[in-house]
Amino acid sequence: MKIPYGLSNFKKVITEGFVYVDKTAYIAALEADGQYHFLLRPRRFGKSLFISALEYYYDIKHQADFEAIFSQLHIGQHPTPTRSSYQVLFMDFSGIATDSAESVYRVFTHKVDVALQRTLERYHYPPEAIASVAKSPSPYEKMESFFKATETQKIFLLIDEYDHFANSMLADDPKLFQSVMGKGGFVRSFYETIKTATQRGTIDRLFITGVTPLMLDSMTSGFNIARNLSLHRDFNATMGFTQTEVAALIQPLVETCQLDTNVLLDDMAHWYNGYRFHPKATETVYNANMVLYFLDNFRLEECAYPEQMLDENIASDYRKIMALFGIGDTEANYQVLDELITTGTVKAQQQRKFELDKNFSRDDFISLLAYMGFVTISGSTLTQTVFAIPNHVIRELYFHYFKVELERRNQISIPNQSLTQAIELLALQDDIQPLLNEMQRVLQVLSNRDFMKMDEKHIKTLLLTLLYHSPVYFIQSEREMNHRYPDILLLERSPYAVPHQHLIELKYAKKSEGVKGWEAKREEGITQVQGYLQLPEIAALPKLSAWVLLTDSEQLDVVKVQ
Repeated sequence: MKIPYGLSNFKKVITEGFVYVDKTAYIAALEADGQYHFLLRPRRFGKSLFISALEYYYDIKHQADFEAIFSQLHIGQHPTPTRSSYQVLFMDFSGIATDSAESVYRVFTHKVDVALQRTLERYHYPPEAIASVAKSPSPYEKMESFFKATETQKIFLLIDEYDHFANSMLADDPKLFQSVMGKGGFVRSFYETIKTATQRGTIDRLFITGVTPLMLDSMTSGFNIARNLSLHRDFNATMGFTQTEVAALIQPLVETCQLDTNVLLDDMAHWYNGYRFHPKATETVYNANMVLYFLDNFRLEECAYPEQMLDENIASDYRKIMALFGIGDTEANYQVLDELITTGTVKAQQQRKFELDKNFSRDDFISLLAYMGFVTISGSTLTQTVFAIPNHVIRELYFHYFKVELERRNQISIPNQSLTQAIELLALQDDIQPLLNEMQRVLQVLSNRDFMKMDEKHIKTLLLTLLYHSPVYFIQSEREMNHRYPDILLLERSPYAVPHQHLIELKYAKKSEGVKGWEAKREEGITQVQGYLQLPEIAALPKLSAWVLLTDSEQLDVVKVQ
């Protein structure tokens, strides 16, 4: 099974025998919806491969290859009249350095220049047309020259990563963002020329992808023709994989390694599934690249999961995007994050675009997290959308970020090495004390400050922050089991074979209640844990130790129940 991890050339994927999840039915759906579209999705969700499929489907230059590429796919068996009928202009705005306005302008102009000249050469336009584009000084003037040369044609314009450089600018230098994207900026004038070309009929179809709608407000006055399908129910699964699609992808592993399909699907769902882009979408979708990474790194000779369940390249992408948490009121943003990892959900009114010349509100921030893939739609109220963390990958990244913020805000250091050793001792020797020592040290600092409202939920957040530092365990927090919710389960996960799994129940005793309150909480915790141990799902767990962890935010005590 050839896995196309990291590949975005559609022809290569299809003709060289790579596995492909057929998304081509959405080509006809896009045509039925209109001519000009935006479709935004989180990083590494399969956007570039989809846009490459559009290029090969519509490009008249690929007409001779149509059967070889599409004959086995849905759109090849149900083609539309517009197949292989366009000259295609493709642009990609990734990789633009954002250290200064001059460098952004220079590289943006270069990318536009290269794309336009390459397209003119490809369709054999006269040399003077190519020269006219080359000598035009600005991006919008280059576009005007290009559209003058192609005015008798119908162009399909594809733009990938339309907002990549803008997201970086806004995170690093908001003033630079405003100068480039605001009124009079070269990006706005660039899109104004595209709008004009649609009005004249030169651009007959348009498809733009990216991550966030941060640029849409800056483009609106000059570019209000495209439909934003990002939150449209019918296009929920255009990119990413459904449960059925993932089940088909893992079937060779199931057969070769004699794996339980449901167990493997459950594990992958915990890590990579959970994305929903409309409150009434019938199913969630998996991050496509995360799934392909898993398949590509599955150790078939040992029938074992990858050692790292998240590709470092993807983790790096998400860490970069986390810089956007600094937009607007950073303290208010942090309170949203605190609420999210403490309670599991947040509510907001979903924003379709951001007006950055106004205050960046709580609704804006939460909506931004959703576009980036850090939260996903889990439901709705009468007027608001309910958002939740989609999966274990994102939850892990949150807790890594929370640890950094915990250290920065309180001017403390939580040594990575000692934390790693403490969790390994818990896993290998059933020794919880080193972990408690690390927790005690942090609590001693926090108890004298107003950083956290010390209650049971925040104590649990602190413990989870420490536990998420290590990849040894699959961590479950308040997993529902017969209407009961154990605080923390530390479960063995492939490929780490450990002799001890753990159930930890946290109890917070108020200092004002004294010794009697402390003892009452201890007994309450023991009774709860004993009840959990009777649950079939818990009783079936091998090598399980069960603990009650008791604290008043300064003192820590532990009782081993099993």
